[in-house]
Amino acid sequence: MSEAAPASLAVQAEGAGRRLAFRGALDAAAAARLWPEALRQARGAHPLVLDLAGVTALDTAGAVLLLRLEREARGAEFRGLPAGPLQAVLDRARGALARPAPQPPVPLPLLGRIGEAAWTRGQDMLGQVAFLGEAILAGLATLRRPWRLRLSEVLRHLDEAGLRAFGLCAMLGFLIGLILAFQSSIPMRQFGAEIFIPNLVGISLLRELGPLMAAVILSGRTGSAYAAELGTMTVNEEIDALRIMGIDPVAWLVLPRLLAAMLVMPVLSLLLDLSGLLGMGVVMATLGFPPVAVVNQLQAWVKPKDLIGGLAKAAVFGLAIGLVGCRAGLAAGRGPRAVGDAATAAVVGGIVSIVVLDGIFAVLFFRLGW
Repeated sequence: MSEAAPASLAVQAEGAGRRLAFRGALDAAAAARLWPEALRQARGAHPLVLDLAGVTALDTAGAVLLLRLEREARGAEFRGLPAGPLQAVLDRARGALARPAPQPPVPLPLLGRIGEAAWTRGQDMLGQVAFLGEAILAGLATLRRPWRLRLSEVLRHLDEAGLRAFGLCAMLGFLIGLILAFQSSIPMRQFGAEIFIPNLVGISLLRELGPLMAAVILSGRTGSAYAAELGTMTVNEEIDALRIMGIDPVAWLVLPRLLAAMLVMPVLSLLLDLSGLLGMGVVMATLGFPPVAVVNQLQAWVKPKDLIGGLAKAAVFGLAIGLVGCRAGLAAGRGPRAVGDAATAAVVGGIVSIVVLDGIFAVLFFRLGW
């Protein structure tokens, strides 16, 4: 088309009508140049004849110009356009312009919106259960072939999820223990029961707050990182490439992250417990109680089952956070917001899952007499 002669327009009056004769290559540049004059000549022309015998090349922009002239004159006669590629371009443009515009969706009534939301949520839950099944099968296959597990990736994620979170967990645990002790001393002082503050703080930290706060930290730091990393790989079609090569993404990418999250969560929970007890000890010292009294109260009331139960909950919380984060990353879309949406879904889903699991553990421990 670049070698063809530039387009020109010749106007001839034929009674009340006009003949517009085009010559040369009617491409995008020529259409833009000839558009105002051609449109002015076509207005009110009846009949309008479009002489295309001299057209040597035609693209979509030129075809749109011809169809716009036909519409402006409320009908036109095309003459001289040879059958072949030029006619095909004109026919395709006519078909595209004749295609009806998409209609906006009809808003559903309230009951329909509720049903649609329930259906979407149900499909999402089924997808999560299916992903859990895939992870279990991949784990069982790895048990039969342990060399398939990438230990270097496990160590990397242990460092990112565990060691780099020690400072944050220690600081938050210290502050939580400090705040709990201060808040508990206010009502207990009315009854002269400040000595029982270590009992309250110790049991609360070991059984509930330690695992729960460690899980929130892991969900915010690591769960979102899992979703962002796997979501980026999904957007870049790296996950599809692994499947094409016959590599299971769950075994290759998900299992090291799940194992790291499960191993690191009890350590983070224990660190948060110890730092919280240290913060509580500082408050007790300011209230005039020696460290020996605090230690005696903890030994008398805090049992090993409290610590074991909290660490077991922490491991389950870590597994849930890893599953939610990896599932959000692998289920990411393809748009520019896919990675951000996946990270948000991982954090929200992880926090919701640990709260639900904590309620289940509370009922279970109550039934077991723990």
